[in-house]
Amino acid sequence: MPEVSWEAPFCGEGNNCFRLGTDDDGNAYIAVSGKEEHYVTDSIEALRTLIRDVKAGKADHLL
Repeated sequence: MPEVSWEAPFCGEGNNCFRLGTDDDGNAYIAVSGKEEHYVTDSIEALRTLIRDVKAGKADHLL
């Protein structure tokens, strides 16, 4: 597993908590809090777009 710097968990109301992370190579990671060994990785911009869409209500069913 790459060395990932995880941020504090983000918990939506009534939803699972998730964490965002980055590594030294510029990759971004997202995982359910407490299960960081099972993560999704992509470019920082791709995950930033995903999170913006979730916050806008476009993709809340994904989490």
